[in-house]
Amino acid sequence: MSDYWTPAHQAVEHEDAEALARLLAAGSDPDEVCGNMTLLTHAIDVEGDGSLQSGQPLTVHTTAVLLAFGAHPELADPDGHTPMDMASHYGHDLAIKLLQTHISRRVADNR
Repeated sequence: MSDYWTPAHQAVEHEDAEALARLLAAGSDPDEVCGNMTLLTHAIDVEGDGSLQSGQPLTVHTTAVLLAFGAHPELADPDGHTPMDMASHYGHDLAIKLLQTHISRRVADNR
């Protein structure tokens, strides 16, 4: 699996927010696509699926790091799934709130 993911997607897959932040700070594209997922849809999927499998509360740290580094909050993956679609699928309220905030800011900035 390590040969499949880019380093940024590998950090997302392992919910390693520190490694992800270092990669983004070094120039990785926050909207990178790999395996038919953007980094943001991948992060929300990992957070949601991890919670379902473990029974632990939802986390939001990788989603927050990506948004802080400028990931487009409405960018659909190649299959047409938006980050909001993914967050809604998992009932990921923390990600939904973050996405709504970043979408609102983008709209305000574009006026």
